[in-house]
Amino acid sequence: MTGLPTLAGCGFELRRAPELRFRTIQLTGFKPRSPLADELRMNIDASTTTRVVDTLPQAQVILEAVTDLRERLVVASSSAGQVTELQLRERFTFRLRSVAGKELIPSTELLLTRDMSYTENAALGKEQEEAFLFRSMQGDIVAQVLRRLASVQTF
Repeated sequence: MTGLPTLAGCGFELRRAPELRFRTIQLTGFKPRSPLADELRMNIDASTTTRVVDTLPQAQVILEAVTDLRERLVVASSSAGQVTELQLRERFTFRLRSVAGKELIPSTELLLTRDMSYTENAALGKEQEEAFLFRSMQGDIVAQVLRRLASVQTF
């Protein structure tokens, strides 16, 4: 039990959502039941300074999703035509504006890719790996969006 006091004084702190300068934000342009929108909402609401609102009159700023795409591309196949490698892409384009229409963050595209080997013999395992990689990329995109939102000084 001697490790607990040492850990408490080491400066370790769990990663938190960045502090945003606006109190309310509206998320628009997302597909219904978008996992990315859900994760953004959860992370923003976890901050101590900002909450996501559903209506424009409540919002100080508006985060508009322009593109929210998941792509799966075949990049290699065997001579027999069997898929051997896939590339997974998560593409998110967004912009941030004030309710008065002032552009705070111009249209910004975030694109993440992951390469994944594939074999038909392990299709179920590869399907789970693909889902894990997409969730991981989504988390990275949310972190990047939050850092960009935290950089907004005035609105």
